[in-house]
Amino acid sequence: MQRYKNRSARIAPAEPPLPNDIQRAVDAIMRGKPPLLLFTTLARDRRLFFKFFNSGLLDRGHLTLRQREIVIDRVTASCGAEYEWGVHVSAFAAKAGLGEDEIASLTTGGPSDECWDEADRVLIRLCDTLHLDCAVDDELWAQLTSQHSDEAILELLMLAGSYRTVSYLVNALRLPLEPGARTFSV
Repeated sequence: MQRYKNRSARIAPAEPPLPNDIQRAVDAIMRGKPPLLLFTTLARDRRLFFKFFNSGLLDRGHLTLRQREIVIDRVTASCGAEYEWGVHVSAFAAKAGLGEDEIASLTTGGPSDECWDEADRVLIRLCDTLHLDCAVDDELWAQLTSQHSDEAILELLMLAGSYRTVSYLVNALRLPLEPGARTFSV
């Protein structure tokens, strides 16, 4: 993984105080913690902020927390998005039951690593295939349909695409890492 060389964001975050509706949305996600720089940067434009916030997939959908975090961590690591990867690994890896060997594998390993069971391997293969080909072949699709409902597969595809978009944002903006967030040097 390549670490960010420039620690200066290209676009400054919105100046506090944030508009009330934006502040309420941030508070609902952050639960008393300071807002993430990504959120305050997007808060510069109310329309873009709410388009981003309203498309989130961090709710209780068709995936387990573990499944969701495997996909998010793999996609953001594959995109070199250390900012977002670090936020997610710090906040959710332990809750999702991801151990250090699995975190390392999601960052620099592969689906054949011994730490994964077959269901996890399918998720990692999905992320890798989407990252490389922007498509899913018939063999992988059959594996997905044997393990997931149609709705869960739709959510997996949307989740991977959403976090590719997030990766574009944080990498292009060169957001500095959040205080206390993990780095790729696991």
